[in-house]
Amino acid sequence: MEIFGIPHQAFLGQLLLGLVNGAFYAMLSLGLAVIFGLLGVVNFAHGALYMLGAFAAWFMLDKLGINYWFALILAPLAVGVLGVVVERLFLKRLYKLDPLYGLLLTFGLALIIEGVFRELFGASGQSYPVPELLQGATDLGFMTLPNYRAWVVFASVVVCMGTWYLIERTRLGAYLRAGTENAPLVQAFGINVPLMVMLTYGAGAALAALAGVLAAPIIQVSPLMGSNLIIVVFAVVVIGGMGSIMGSILTGLGLGVIEGLTRVFYPEASGIVVFVIMVIVLMFRPAGLFGKEA
Repeated sequence: MEIFGIPHQAFLGQLLLGLVNGAFYAMLSLGLAVIFGLLGVVNFAHGALYMLGAFAAWFMLDKLGINYWFALILAPLAVGVLGVVVERLFLKRLYKLDPLYGLLLTFGLALIIEGVFRELFGASGQSYPVPELLQGATDLGFMTLPNYRAWVVFASVVVCMGTWYLIERTRLGAYLRAGTENAPLVQAFGINVPLMVMLTYGAGAALAALAGVLAAPIIQVSPLMGSNLIIVVFAVVVIGGMGSIMGSILTGLGLGVIEGLTRVFYPEASGIVVFVIMVIVLMFRPAGLFGKEA
């Protein structure tokens, strides 16, 4: 059986693998969208935070004997604390300035972090084993799907939808959105807006680190893993709409699938298809698919 002239095994196989990549795009773009949407900061350090999450998981296992399931909690917490420190020391001074200053600062931080880790660990990657519970694969008939990759898709969708619900459908999310739009008014009701802003950046950093932990058993843990991915993720955020939480989730998953299918129909274009779509979207809808027009 063929689909568009392609054997259905190859077509459906790339569809699922594209969904796995889309899960990472969705989680990383979600963290970027949260930070930009609520704080107005273009966080170019997001790729470095993603890399730190993977390295934290590797260090916990290799040096401390802490397994994957504990690292899945501890690594995002550790990187989230680092995000809080960065926000308090640097970013809080830039909120009233042009967003370009935040972009330059976080870009510089990303270069520093990447440079330090390249000096400590070199450019080669470190391997991280798949946890025993998720080893093996499931025969789907048209392909054999590794259990760990299925877990990545499931975990990413749960985290993404949970974050969307928290921000868009809860009282805490309403306070966060109100605090970024009119901080003096919200503070007049006794709400600590600086604390909320600080925790928001920390939560965005933790989301990036969580994606890094999920990626560690799939790819080599290396200092370059964040910089290799962050440009694509920024394109995903732009397509979905800067600051749109649901836009980032749906666009990340969708573009991962499109990228996977491109590998079937026209492999040479798989590395640029996301950017081609970004150009087309910006031509007709500069605010992105789900963004709000100015």
